Order: sequence, then structure tokens, then C-alpha cells
Amino acid sequence: MEELKAAPKNFIEEFIEQDIEQKGLSHIQTRFPPEPNGYLHIGHAKALFVDFSMAEKFGGKCNLRFDDTNPTKEDVEYVDAIKYDIHWLGFDWDQLRFGSEYFDTCYELAVKLIKKGVAYVDDLTKDEMREYRGTLTEPGKNSPWRERSVEENLDLFTRMKNGEFPDGSRTLRARIDMASPNINLRDPALYRILHIPHHQTGDKWCIYPMYDFAHPIQDAIEGITHSLCSLEYEAHRPLYDWVVEQCEFEHKPRQIEFARLNLTNTIMSKRYLRRLVEEGYVSGWDDPRMPTLCGLRRRGYTAEAIKDFLVRAGVAKADSVVDTAMLEHCLREDLNAHAYRMMAVLDPIKVVIENWPEDRFEEVEIENLPGSPEAGTHTVRFGRELYIEREDFSYDPPKKYFRLKPEGEVRLKGAYIVKCERWETDETGRVTTVYCTYDPATKSGECERKVKGTLHWLCAPDAVPAEFRLYEPLMEDADEDDARDFIERLNPASLCVQRGFVESALAEAAPGDRFQFMRVGYFCADLDHKKEAPVFNRAVGLKDSFKVN
Repeated sequence: MEELKAAPKNFIEEFIEQDIEQKGLSHIQTRFPPEPNGYLHIGHAKALFVDFSMAEKFGGKCNLRFDDTNPTKEDVEYVDAIKYDIHWLGFDWDQLRFGSEYFDTCYELAVKLIKKGVAYVDDLTKDEMREYRGTLTEPGKNSPWRERSVEENLDLFTRMKNGEFPDGSRTLRARIDMASPNINLRDPALYRILHIPHHQTGDKWCIYPMYDFAHPIQDAIEGITHSLCSLEYEAHRPLYDWVVEQCEFEHKPRQIEFARLNLTNTIMSKRYLRRLVEEGYVSGWDDPRMPTLCGLRRRGYTAEAIKDFLVRAGVAKADSVVDTAMLEHCLREDLNAHAYRMMAVLDPIKVVIENWPEDRFEEVEIENLPGSPEAGTHTVRFGRELYIEREDFSYDPPKKYFRLKPEGEVRLKGAYIVKCERWETDETGRVTTVYCTYDPATKSGECERKVKGTLHWLCAPDAVPAEFRLYEPLMEDADEDDARDFIERLNPASLCVQRGFVESALAEAAPGDRFQFMRVGYFCADLDHKKEAPVFNRAVGLKDSFKVN
């Protein structure tokens, strides 16, 4: 992995350093445990970045472990996608594990807890369990099945495993304290019945361990020293420690929580993202408006920009919201340094150079990357008929309009100074053609005469028709008290499709290739891009609203 920009030491690093010093740890072992029920998004990227980078910083290792304890929505498709995204970001794991590998061990440990008298089989329904659980201000009450004997619990749990009972009819619960001020310790569920085939274990199991039971077991078995997770699991830490203690593991991982990544104008609930996909509000998980890594990648984001953003966003103990402008700034910085400059006209009007011969063409040279001579140049043809952006001409211009206007002069990038002589409009008053003359003595690189405006352009006979997909935030930001369904907050202008032209060389671009279209923005060739039908996504505009401290 490429070395990342230096960042201030965060509290997780301080904890790990303390553990190394006080506990004499000889190595650091972390893990990234995604559930394979969807695609990774930018929030997951923060989690995996923390997991992998902490291991790397301290010379340790990080496992990839798929949390596949709930087969209802898990799929191999998501497993493969997650592995791809991790590698794309520049990370690699030590061991590849699946939570399902530990099902036998989890079952044996559940039996152990029953024999110790700290787990029991409960017949309460889901709704009844919720009623018995109490509230944040009122204690829960014991289940009428809480005092079953060890023998009866062992028999019922075995029969649960053997498939004798329907889904939801019985649950294995920990016997802890129904009056605990921590609601997660009020006899939490350890196992539930699910007669659903598993993508790894097939029909072997019809009972599956709950995350809060399985996760600490997996961490302890793998020798995880620091179980790094989001802040929502802080209240679950006593249960995590209880499971490790009651299962009598010699190795005791330390759970450390950090704030999740929240972005303005962005939904990151996997449940909501799934709804966007399944109900057709977006084209798929990789829609460029989605916060998924595959969506960001399709839009034109680079792994380097995302990692730079994660470094800048930092690791905090308290939740906060980061402005998406920071993410865009990081991409803009990366692409500015690496993206070749090309010309594209998204909303074209024709320009005719009246004093240029009809059958004459001249090649002009355009630098690929300003300030980097080693990047070389490319040539484009200049001729009588050109295209420029519609907004680059006005027959009634405002003050300080330094583009093409009546009797006004501009330089065409890499070519000549031209002067507007007249123009034509259609019946609606819309400009169709601008007629100009050029000054033969003003070729770029051979003339010292200056004009205030420089425009990009395309030679009309060479210009290739192209589709441009312009993206805005998918979600409208809302106040905390906004009670609307998130679907009602979808931005109707999140996608605008324009049809214009690009340099002929851009037809040869491969999907994923990124460019700066001069004076327009940074664009990426879409997965739909074909030589005969080029398609480009706007990754980010040229203007930067993020203020660097």
C-alpha cells in the first residue's frame, strides 16, 4: 500500500500504545468484519481503513472475516464485491475467515453456558420478549421459562439444532440480569431458529448464533488484540466482555469504539440503500450517485482520494457530520495532479471562421498535463467550423464578460485569436451559429498579443457525439426534526444528462479512465462507454468550496 499522508495521533493509537507498554503485547491483530448482505460504502471504508491502518502502523496483521451469521440476506455476490473493494483501496488481509467457520464452536460454547447455568431456552415470542425487556427507565422482568433446569435446556437446545421447532418459536438466551441499567445485559438472545440454507454451510444448520454472541468468540479464537468497531457498539461492550469471560477464553480481546462516518447529503443505512436499488430509484448498487465504493469508483473517484479523505476526516470519539465538500476536494486534488487535459463541449453552438478556407485544417498542440512536460502533448485539428460551449457566447453580455461577444475577441486554446462578427438565431431567439474571423498572426506560442478570454473548442468535422452524465447529491439535507421518509428527500435533479461532443481520441478511452475536460470539470468514462457511443460521468467540478485549514 502506498504511504499515506501523516495524520495526528488518534485515541485508538494511544490505547494500543498503552496496551503494548502495560500488557507487553508482542503483536497487534485486528479484523475487518463486514456482513455480506450488500456492497461496501464510504462509511465501511472508514471502518476498514481504521482496522487495516492500525495493524499496519504497529507492524501487525488484519484479518478479513465475513460476519455471515444471518443467512436471510447474505450472498456470495457481496462476498466477492467486498474482497474486490478492499483490494481496490490498496489493502490486503492476513487471514480470510467466515463467521460460519465457527458455528460448531459457537454451538459447543452455547452448550457450555447452559451447563454453567448462565443460558436457557426461552419460549417467549419476539413481541413478548420486547415487552418483558423493559425500557431505559424501567427494569425488565424475568421470563417464566428462565428457571428451566440445565437438563431441560440441554434437551430443548439439542432439539432446536435438530430442526424440531419452527422459526421464532424458541430462543437461547443468556441469563444475566433483567434489571441491569444496560438494556443489552437483560438476558440477550444468543441463538435463534432460522430454517434457511446458508451460502457457506448449506442445510447443516437451522439455528444461528446472534452477532453479540458469535463476534467475541471469533475475535478470541483468532487472537484479535483490538476489536475496533463503531460507537453504536459501546453499550454492547459489557456483553462482549461477558461472553469472553463466560466462555473462559484465555485470550481476551479489547473492544474500542470510534465514531461512524456521516456525510452531508448522504444516506448510508444499508437498509435504505437496498431500498433505493430494489425500488428502482437508482440504476443499481454502482449507480454513481450512491455512496457505495463501486458507485464512487464508477463516478470517477480514486482510491487515493478516498484514503486522503479518511485521513483528513480523522478518528473521533463522538459522532459528527463531515461536509461532502471535503471528499470532493480530495478527489479534485488527486485528479488535478494526474488527469490529462482534454477538450469536450457539453452544450454546443457552432462557430464558423469566415476567413478560414473550407478545406484547410491545421494541427495544434495541447499539453496533456500542465506543469508536467514528461506527460507530453497531443494534437487536435483546427478548421473552419468549430464547436464552443453555449455559455461562452453572449450577444447581450453582462459587465466583465470575458468570453465571446459582439466585436469581442477571445483566444481559442492552442490556436488563434478570433473576433465575433455576427450571429444567427432560430425562431425562438436561440443562437445557432456564431460567425467569426481569425487573426493569422496570433497563433499560440508565436504571438505576444493578449486577450482576456481563452475558450476550449472542438473541430466540428472531428468532434465525436457523446453523452455526459452530470451528478448532484442524491439526497437533500434535512434538519434533525425532519420527519419525512427519506424517499421524499431524494433530489429530483441528482442526474442531468447532456449530449455534446468530445475530442476524437476520447472515443478510445476505456471505462474508468479519468480526464479533466478543460474549463468544465473532471470526468470519468462510464461502464456504458463504447467507442461508437462515448459516455462520461462528471466526477467533480472544477470549483472547490472546501476551505483547507
